[in-house]
Amino acid sequence: MASRISLKSKGKGPKGPKGSDEKSTAQCLKEWSTWTMKKAKVVTHYGFIPLIIIIGMNSEPKPQLYQLLSPV
Repeated sequence: MASRISLKSKGKGPKGPKGSDEKSTAQCLKEWSTWTMKKAKVVTHYGFIPLIIIIGMNSEPKPQLYQLLSPV
């Protein structure tokens, strides 16, 4: 008896009619928004205090840097 060769792939693979190269628009949007939010979080984390110092330095009356950084 001759054995038949199966063309079906076994194991983990893409399900549905789309191949692994194609991504849905919703999936791309989700990845992009996640990436953007992670970057925005880092920028906000490291940029907030310097922004406050720069705004304080440009206000009237002009304070010295040590006056802005002192807790009093």
